[in-house]
Amino acid sequence: MVKIATENNFKEILATDKPLVVDFWAVWCGPCRILSPTVDDVAEKFEGKVDVAKCNVDDCQNIAMEYGIRSIPTLLFFKDGKVVDRTVGVVPQSDIESKISKLL
Repeated sequence: MVKIATENNFKEILATDKPLVVDFWAVWCGPCRILSPTVDDVAEKFEGKVDVAKCNVDDCQNIAMEYGIRSIPTLLFFKDGKVVDRTVGVVPQSDIESKISKLL
């Protein structure tokens, strides 16, 4: 299940003991709409092993600034609360799964 990240719950989402993937996106972003079903598929495939969250940059501008999000969609891969990898733009599901596998 994909969690919805907000300014209020982001620290709580980040505190997971599992690897975490955060999709930074916006409603008006065409490439974000293309990548969204892929993120949903990855969340389902790795359910129980990895947490997945979506963070709307328009609603969470402070978080986007904190992590230097300049282009969307951007996926950040966290382990132990720290960013260990990222992708920018629409990427194949296999690339995302490969990055996740390295975190497990």
